[in-house]
Amino acid sequence: MPAKKTSSSPADAASAATERPSYEEAREELVDVVRRLEAGGLPLEESLALWERGEKLAVVCQDWLDGARARLDAVLDRGDRAAD
Repeated sequence: MPAKKTSSSPADAASAATERPSYEEAREELVDVVRRLEAGGLPLEESLALWERGEKLAVVCQDWLDGARARLDAVLDRGDRAAD
């Protein structure tokens, strides 16, 4: 007997993702989550799942930005030391 297919919710998709998305992918998905939440009309459970996904995506975006800032600071610091 074939496996029964079930519909996946945003929370299911989030837990199924094993790789960290790029900054651009996370930001694009976050924009979509915000758009869907702002449009309204969703059941409470779906709204909560989207909110939780949005929170996770915001953390991913912030991690990318923090990492980029650290790399930039390191390069600038090396440049300052080389100039001395």
